[in-house]
Amino acid sequence: MAISFRGVFPILPTPFLPDESIDVTSCGAMVRRMVEFGVDGVTILGVLGEANRLTDGERFQVIEACVEAAAGQIPVVVGASHAGTKASCELAKDAIVRGADAVMVTPHAEAVPSDDKVLGHICTIADATDAPIVLQDHPGSTGVHMPLDLVLSLVAQIPTIACIKQEALPSPPRVTALKAALDRPAPILTGLGALYGAFELAAGADGFMTGFAFPEVLAAMVNADGEGAFNIHHEYLPLIVFENQPGVAVRKEIFRRRGLIAHNTVRAPGVGLSKTAAEQLEHLLTQTFATADIQQRITPGTANR
Repeated sequence: MAISFRGVFPILPTPFLPDESIDVTSCGAMVRRMVEFGVDGVTILGVLGEANRLTDGERFQVIEACVEAAAGQIPVVVGASHAGTKASCELAKDAIVRGADAVMVTPHAEAVPSDDKVLGHICTIADATDAPIVLQDHPGSTGVHMPLDLVLSLVAQIPTIACIKQEALPSPPRVTALKAALDRPAPILTGLGALYGAFELAAGADGFMTGFAFPEVLAAMVNADGEGAFNIHHEYLPLIVFENQPGVAVRKEIFRRRGLIAHNTVRAPGVGLSKTAAEQLEHLLTQTFATADIQQRITPGTANR
């Protein structure tokens, strides 16, 4: 499947049953609902997909269930990051064999930081598969700060890098700098829960690859003009900020309330939603959406009616 990597590619949580086993049924239901919401693709097994807490067999279950549910209607991007280069290569190859349309990779921190090691790591993964690659630059989770020149060098040397997932801070000026310096067209999608979403779009970002539980809101931002995007961002910013707390408990609870997954289970040692957070979330959702049914597709500008 040809992928433009423009628009909205929500990063989906990994649904678990109460006993922490994979909820395969919810995997499929979640992806089918994303198709209904009009997203441009989905990303699974990312940092906030609890990928590092899954066994290989569980990864296979999640990939196969999501690919089957997508049914070729939208592309499926699979996280294939690992601290080991060989392991990342195998994860990438396996994801493609199981039907993924692209893989997302990121460097991992080493005891002695080295741009050459990062370059070698990503180049080796690219050599292992001809699949499109999303290069994720997220120092907040990886501990790796990639200089702008390193990112540009990776894009120049690896033709299969089809997208940059830009999450290095400060994000808007980084988007601008990348757009100005890239030697070939490469879409830039941003993440960070869309915390800086309107500013990133104004700086030239092509959309979002992030986990905000209302991807149709992000799609409306992408499709709006500059002022419209800022207005939508402003309307939903309290919810974006609240959901952007560390961990996945808040996001999973919203996904559950939207009917996208059956349970809000977080795999240990992660923790579930506290009583205080649950009460605050209830208040915030009521304030944001009033009588709107959040299990249905939300239309920004009408949420409080």
